[in-house]
Amino acid sequence: MAMPLRQSIKVATYLAEQKIRRRDKFPLIVELEPLFACNLACEGCGKIQHPAGVLKQRMPVAQAVGAVLESGAPMVSIAGGEPLMHPQIDEITRQLVAKRKYVFLCTNALLMRKKMDKFTPSPYFAFAVHIDGLRERHDESVAKEGVFDEAVEAIKEAKRRGFRVTTNSTFFNTDTPQTIVEVLDFLNDDLKVDEMMISPAYAYEKAPDQEHFLGVEQTRELFKKAFSGGNRARWRLNHSPLFLDFLEGKVDFPCTAWAIPNYSLFGWQRPCYLMSDGYVPTYRELIEDTDWDKYGRGKDPRCANCMAHCGYEPTAVLATMGSLKESLRAMRETVSGNRD
Repeated sequence: MAMPLRQSIKVATYLAEQKIRRRDKFPLIVELEPLFACNLACEGCGKIQHPAGVLKQRMPVAQAVGAVLESGAPMVSIAGGEPLMHPQIDEITRQLVAKRKYVFLCTNALLMRKKMDKFTPSPYFAFAVHIDGLRERHDESVAKEGVFDEAVEAIKEAKRRGFRVTTNSTFFNTDTPQTIVEVLDFLNDDLKVDEMMISPAYAYEKAPDQEHFLGVEQTRELFKKAFSGGNRARWRLNHSPLFLDFLEGKVDFPCTAWAIPNYSLFGWQRPCYLMSDGYVPTYRELIEDTDWDKYGRGKDPRCANCMAHCGYEPTAVLATMGSLKESLRAMRETVSGNRD
C-alpha cells in the first residue's frame, strides 16, 4: 500500500473520529462528477450516452466544493466525463486543496500537458491517469490511437514538474495475468508513478460494450495469478491489503457503497456511481433515505458480478481498522511503500 504517510494518518484519524461519534455510515472519498462530457468514447463507460443538453452542462464551482464539504469526506476523486474539459476545474481543485482535502483528478491525459500550468504541485493533489494496458491494449479500450503515448508523455512531464501522479487501471475478461503484469510493471518500474489503483470491470449498464466484463470467479483467478511471484508486494498499489486479498478470493466482504458516494450534475446518486436508482439533493438524504441493505452480491441481481473498489474497498478499510493485526499489516506496507 503506497498511500503517503501523511494521508494515511489523516484517514486513520478521520476513521477514529467516526468511531468515537458512533457513526455507522460516513464517506471515505467522494466521487465528484462536475460534467459528463468527454473527448473519448471508451467502450466500458456510458457517461457520454447522456443527451446533448446534459453533456453541455458544467457544475458551478460553489456547488462542487459545497457538496464535498457537506459530506465531510477527507478525499475527493474528480471524474466525469473528462474533468479537464471543465473551464473551472483548476479553481474547484484549488479550493478543495485549500480545505486540505486530498484530491485525485481523474483524466485520460489528452488535455493534461495543455492544462498543467493551471495547477500547482501539492501533497494534497494528484493527477490520476487512466491506463488500461500497454499501447495497443489501451488505445483499443479508448477507441483512439495515440492516447497511450500522450498519456505516457503527460505522466513524465507531470513527474518532472513535481506533481504526484497516480494511475487507475480497469481490467476486463480480455485481459490475462500477463497483460496485467506487463502494464503494472511498466507503470511501477518504468514510469515510476506514485500509486496505482486497479479494478475489475463491472457491467455498467450504459456501457456500449457489455460482452467483456468479468465475473467473480474470473476476477479471483485473474488477480491471484497476476499477484503471484512477489508482484503484489513489489507494486505500489493504492489499496488496503485486505482489498487485494478480496480480489484474490482469500476473503469476502459485503458492499459498503455508502462510503464512496457519487455527486454529479443530477445530485447524489443512489446507490453508487455504477448504478442509478435515482438522485437526491443532499448527502444526508442519500445516507438516511437509501435502503443500503438491499444492495450487494446476493441481494440485487445487478450486483452479482461486482467486485469494484467503490463497493468493497471501504469494507476492507473498515475491517482493517477493526483489527489490530490488519492495522499493523497495513502500516507495515505503508511504511515500506514510502521507503521505496
